[in-house]
Amino acid sequence: MGEMQIRPLAAQCGAEITGIDVRDLGEADFAAISRALTETGVILLRDQQLSPQDHIAFARRWGAIDVNNYFPANGGHPEIAEVRKAETQMVNIGGGWHTDHSYDAEPAMGSILVARELPPMGGDTLFTNLGAAYDSLSEGLKATLAGLRAVHSADHIYGPNGVYAKTDQAADLKGQDVRANAVHPAVIRHPVSGRRILYVNPAFTLHFEGWTREESQPLLQYLYAVAMRPEFQCRLNWQPGSVAVWDNRSTWHLAMNDYQGHRRLMHRITISGVALS
Repeated sequence: MGEMQIRPLAAQCGAEITGIDVRDLGEADFAAISRALTETGVILLRDQQLSPQDHIAFARRWGAIDVNNYFPANGGHPEIAEVRKAETQMVNIGGGWHTDHSYDAEPAMGSILVARELPPMGGDTLFTNLGAAYDSLSEGLKATLAGLRAVHSADHIYGPNGVYAKTDQAADLKGQDVRANAVHPAVIRHPVSGRRILYVNPAFTLHFEGWTREESQPLLQYLYAVAMRPEFQCRLNWQPGSVAVWDNRSTWHLAMNDYQGHRRLMHRITISGVALS
């Protein structure tokens, strides 16, 4: 493959890595891409040729696999969830800013997404760095957030009366009877780097613990607006052979829904995490 190259995708978020084959990755190179993930939040690996078995083997190098309760499984490989949108569907999965599995007591460490079928154009994924967003806050707001915990849930998204139940994705999703709720500090220390990370997100955070939703919304909406600032973001442009690994603790992501009339299929494996503090 030649020599590994690591190139920033944006000033505060993301790195593109070329010159490696993850099917044959030595310990030193794996350590280098792990460092890049911790430092930038998301890495985009180009020119990979992964079978489903290769995808699973690569995922296990990062940690245990967390099987998703809601997405359809890839036939024959329950570890792999399918994130898909048919030519006839109008709604996509992940079309709003979110971080995966914040509704779990031990949120996922991250995910590994492999491009399987891509539209001729569009379908990029945006990421934003919540460590950089936290750093930009005033000292007074940081002090306020230090004492707060936030309540997260998936029920209003995936439940029988949830957001997706009212869309053309409803028939593909499962787990409507699953209940998922958790409480986490509003600011966490990253389990690897120790960096302080803003840990709330628009999809799954309901309110601050001990606060009403009405009281929580103004502060949450302000924090969301900070995290959405373009200077904290990067954009992943998918190509055949693209594989993304992201750190779920330090980033949000958003899947662009700008390819109506075309099919898009991604294979996702989620890596188990640890309790956050």
